[in-house]
Amino acid sequence: MNPAQNLLKDLIGELKTLAKTETIVGTPISAGEFTIIPISRVSLGVGAGGGTGETEKKTSAGEGGGGGGGIRIIPVALVALRGAELSVHMLGRGASLGHTVEKLPELVERSLEKLLETWQARKERPER
Repeated sequence: MNPAQNLLKDLIGELKTLAKTETIVGTPISAGEFTIIPISRVSLGVGAGGGTGETEKKTSAGEGGGGGGGIRIIPVALVALRGAELSVHMLGRGASLGHTVEKLPELVERSLEKLLETWQARKERPER
């Protein structure tokens, strides 16, 4: 296998470890009675090249290669769970981000109320 093939194989292997399921479907975030799951789109790009050559007098030869790659992760949606309710809020071009932003104060308010209730209940418990 020539150096460019080796390089490309290694590069793709590394990028595949980044583009795993956990990258696309993010870690759930709990806030009070809500659970938010981020959803992302993952794009990969790679390129490599290599070659061998000799001098005109054929006194020496050489080979070389190079490559590069990139990964792009774009959040595209938020899945919101509340008890048995599930709603999907699309993000980005053509999505109703305004709707998501409109719901955010309600989510924060309810989460803070839940945290305050929990804190009050712990505070009122007798110490052991």
